Amino acid sequence: MSTKRKVPLRKCVVTGESLPKKSMIRIVRSKEGEVSVDVTGKKSGRGAYISKSEEAVELARKKNILERQLEVKIPDEVYDELIRLIRRESIL
Repeated sequence: MSTKRKVPLRKCVVTGESLPKKSMIRIVRSKEGEVSVDVTGKKSGRGAYISKSEEAVELARKKNILERQLEVKIPDEVYDELIRLIRRESIL
């Protein structure tokens, strides 16, 4: 008899919908205040999850949603890296 594993859900800070953790991207702020994209989901620090869609990333950039969630200024390179990751996954 096999047991069903519980799928961990996370809430997107932009859209507000709960999705499986694997279908989200985590952005993390370290104790030093550095912001980076966490593709493994295991970096230490304050994290925020965002849906894997370019629309969600652009909305987060426009409305400064990630800056409010992580309480630090988010450089444009982070948003560009998020869009690159989403595009790369859509090609595969």
